[in-house]
Amino acid sequence: SGSIRVDGSDITAISPWQRDIGMVFQNYALWPHMTVAENVAFGLEERKLPRAEITRRTAAALELVGLATYGARRPNQLSGGQQQRVAVARTIAIEPKVLLLDEPLSNLDAKLRVHMRTELLALQRKLGITTIFVTHDQEEALSIADRVAVLDAGVIQQVGTPTELYDRPVNRFIANFVGSINLLPGSVDTAKQFTSPLLGTRAILTNTTLIGDADLVLRPHALQLVAPDAPLTDTLIWIDAAVKEREFLGEFMRYLVETAGHALTVDVPHFGSAGHAPGTAVKLGIDPAKATVLPAA
Repeated sequence: SGSIRVDGSDITAISPWQRDIGMVFQNYALWPHMTVAENVAFGLEERKLPRAEITRRTAAALELVGLATYGARRPNQLSGGQQQRVAVARTIAIEPKVLLLDEPLSNLDAKLRVHMRTELLALQRKLGITTIFVTHDQEEALSIADRVAVLDAGVIQQVGTPTELYDRPVNRFIANFVGSINLLPGSVDTAKQFTSPLLGTRAILTNTTLIGDADLVLRPHALQLVAPDAPLTDTLIWIDAAVKEREFLGEFMRYLVETAGHALTVDVPHFGSAGHAPGTAVKLGIDPAKATVLPAA
């Protein structure tokens, strides 16, 4: 039910090929009897554009996806990733009003995915094409989208900018799905102060309207670890903890620390130091300004 509107115009009853919408399918949907160049040019030819314009735009689209020399080949002579790139080129060549992308980069290697999403974003900005991009890759969604809609079981949970979803999740699903989180159980009183046994007698002033049982949401990179005898910053809340495990991930060290029987994950940038060994005592720093409050489960 409902209607489809593009730029204020109702296109619900218009035939799909007349809607001026570009679609990149996850399964490529290339015509096997056509060459790569013919596949890319198909939409342009259907629009009766001059031959010189078709040739120029076909070449430009193939250049964009890194297949400038593959125009004479057939789809069955290409790898899966190359076929997907032809599908992208075919769609962007027509410069549609709306571009629909169904996981268009899923068959590309990691380096090429990063290159292609950068190129797709640049093209989108250049041509001003409204683009709906379906992906399961969080990094892909957060890096290129102006707005992100996160769905769970077919229901939109939150729509917002990437930073809004990451910094201000509206529910536990979003908080868990977009990035990694730690949850501190506690409660919020009428003065909007969050208290928890893990914080001792200290409280965190919040801007939530929630009152009662709640969880404090903390991102792993928003926590700090220092040695027990290190100088402590007054703006942070410090609690005693112990390192249980650690995992080296190149750019940062991921620690699993325990405080009062509660496990928390902490990500610390790696600059060549040995870090904190498992079994050692540490001070865990919590920045109240980087915390979010959600209803308790």
